[in-house]
Amino acid sequence: MTFLYVVLLTASAAMLAAGIAEQRQHYKHLHSIPTRVLVNGIRGKSSITRLCAGALRGGGLVTTAKTTGTAARFIHPDGSEEPVYRKFGIANVVEQIGIVRRAAAYRPDALVIECMAVMPDLQEINQSKLIRSTIGVLCNVREDHLAEMGPTLDDVARSLSRSMPVGGICLTAEKDRLPILQEEADKRDCELIAVDPESVTDEEMRRFSWITFKENVAIALAVADLLNVNRQLALEGMWAAPPDPGVLQVHRYRAGRRLLRFANVFAANDPESTLLNIDQLRRQGAIADPLHVIINCRPDRVERNGQMGALIPKIAPERVVLIGDPTRSARAAIPSEWHDRVVDLGGSRSPRELLRGIVGGVGRQASLIAIGNIHGQGELLIEELAKLEPVA
Repeated sequence: MTFLYVVLLTASAAMLAAGIAEQRQHYKHLHSIPTRVLVNGIRGKSSITRLCAGALRGGGLVTTAKTTGTAARFIHPDGSEEPVYRKFGIANVVEQIGIVRRAAAYRPDALVIECMAVMPDLQEINQSKLIRSTIGVLCNVREDHLAEMGPTLDDVARSLSRSMPVGGICLTAEKDRLPILQEEADKRDCELIAVDPESVTDEEMRRFSWITFKENVAIALAVADLLNVNRQLALEGMWAAPPDPGVLQVHRYRAGRRLLRFANVFAANDPESTLLNIDQLRRQGAIADPLHVIINCRPDRVERNGQMGALIPKIAPERVVLIGDPTRSARAAIPSEWHDRVVDLGGSRSPRELLRGIVGGVGRQASLIAIGNIHGQGELLIEELAKLEPVA
């Protein structure tokens, strides 16, 4: 028995020593990177991470970056990128240690990294132990992850604030809960800077080959300004930056004699972001009437299905197509005066059946907007649409 205790104590001591050594090595890598930007918030984190990295590259700073969104990517100083390998495909905040090590090998001026933690305690650990950012970004507070960070939006704001750098600087485009963010920043001796989206002109936005928001660009410009990067050089770097795989885009397809514009808004996910995305597409002329809204329903997202259905009067489409299951959760939230525009294709259908049911109700041309959650029937629909003839 004594022998077993000795083995246990020796193993424990070895593990403790190894942990201390790894922690010291990690901090050494961190402190070799002068500027560390941690991007947090509910929507747009991946896009902001890419915009910030592009802006700093545009100013001649050696910059590495890492996104976590639709497809996690490590971005090299030359702007090239590669997927982040995950054992068994499972994301874990501990992977940030390896990212910091890879980034430090370039001896960069800056690392821009997206926060991948959702639980409030993990968000704080991600900041205080793994990244120790010098500049924080808290882009917005939206209605998502309420089970982990809620139940109210005020609670979400306070949870996100746990990633603010103590004694550092935090940038935000949030307006509605700015007082709460300021209160949390004061607790951390953190300088909170609210950016002005209208400082970005429409002409500057038109130079992007992909769809983004003034709030995101304003945040990236503010980060660049803190590092003394010229505005024009920062913008040129952002215009040249490749978009995230999940970025909002409109694809044009030909289905027989029909011309379709398809907007994949699945990534927006929450009601406010969904409407903002659709409004942005309309303003830019990327979509036009007649609009056909596709709501993909999931059995584990019944409340969200209903929220998407409740948006129909605000979107005012010509037709609503329900796919996935249970579609009744979305239909019940659609006001009765809109029910004559609803087509229910719910259940498990083949991709071809889905596309036939959606396109069959379209005239010579139309804009299709997919909202809700992408998993399940939504993924099948996108794969089938990609088989259609693309239109330049």
